[in-house]
Amino acid sequence: MGAELFTRFPDWTAQADQVLGYSIRELCVDDPRAELGLTQFTQPALFVVNALTYRARVDDGGAPPDFVAGHSLGEYNALLAAGSFDFATGVTLVKRRGAMMGQVSGGGMAAVIGLEPARIEAVLQESEAGRTLDVANYNSFDQTVIAGPVAAINEVKPSFEAAGVRAFIPLKVSAPFHSRYMREPQAEFASFLAGFDFQPPAIPVIANATAQPYDAARVRETLASQIGSAVKWLDTMVYLLDHGVSEVEETGPGTVLAKLLVQIKKKRA
Repeated sequence: MGAELFTRFPDWTAQADQVLGYSIRELCVDDPRAELGLTQFTQPALFVVNALTYRARVDDGGAPPDFVAGHSLGEYNALLAAGSFDFATGVTLVKRRGAMMGQVSGGGMAAVIGLEPARIEAVLQESEAGRTLDVANYNSFDQTVIAGPVAAINEVKPSFEAAGVRAFIPLKVSAPFHSRYMREPQAEFASFLAGFDFQPPAIPVIANATAQPYDAARVRETLASQIGSAVKWLDTMVYLLDHGVSEVEETGPGTVLAKLLVQIKKKRA
């Protein structure tokens, strides 16, 4: 992942190494210690490769975007693209975020496929176990991720099957991210963010927590709230479509978000 980018941009690669205390190239290309799948390493790796990919796009003459957005960790890349902080600061932030989230244990997440979000919320409210779970990711009209205690996730599975879900898929994660169970890490991270200055975004950044553009005066608060709030990706895409966006470009490894957008557009057609 990102092999050619590390060679193309040795300055940012060296900055990342200095902040992280290890070789980002080695982690992404060779992963000799099998660390890339660990949250504290995954998050910096994704941020760096996303950042280098966007820098390559700019250097190659890509047109400036009218809006930017990022899913979960990707929101840091959106803020970098919008000029709210520089690359080294971004690496510093995601290093701390990844380390902090990597220390959280207990709980899990599951993808619910084939039911609209409102129906999923209703199913969760129908049982005591369901009420201990939160929606963590509103990804599309057909794909939603729930988070909370593993026992509760297992207990609500039959209810979703009875409701006609197409698939109920437990995810391989270490904690219930983007849920009420992350509020303590959220408060800790908010204290960490207090030591940084953030610039107003030069390009509108659509926030995960609100599906609205970042308030220029509340970048720090909005970024902190993301950890314990649902990722409102569906509403983010709907916001962009409703504001005249006709072309969305995914910048970074993979096409997961582009495929979600195809699903969203089909449902709105």
